[in-house]
Amino acid sequence: MTQELEGIDPAATPTGSGCAECEAAQGWWVHLRRCAQCGHVGCCDTSPEQHASKHATDSGHPFIQSFEPGEDWFYDFRSEEMYSGGPDLAPPTSHPADQPVPGPRGRVPADWQTRIH
Repeated sequence: MTQELEGIDPAATPTGSGCAECEAAQGWWVHLRRCAQCGHVGCCDTSPEQHASKHATDSGHPFIQSFEPGEDWFYDFRSEEMYSGGPDLAPPTSHPADQPVPGPRGRVPADWQTRIH
């Protein structure tokens, strides 16, 4: 992938360190994904609410990047393909390393594994 791809804005900053919708609803997530076009941080498809995919559907923004420490892969919702690496996006490139997975701390139910997809 190159920076010229439509649907990726390397200057867009993340909306926060957690899923925007889960934070607003006092929910929780398994892993985080970042919209490569606008910076929206949403929860992954394993998470109960799947906000990253919902954002892609609602906005038409085609690419997400992992928002997990040490991961830099992208996913294209149109082609359903994953890419290793890609253009550098504006920092931060992940949630804080001390933020637990699943997270956030204090809101993950004890039976979380029975609630995932």
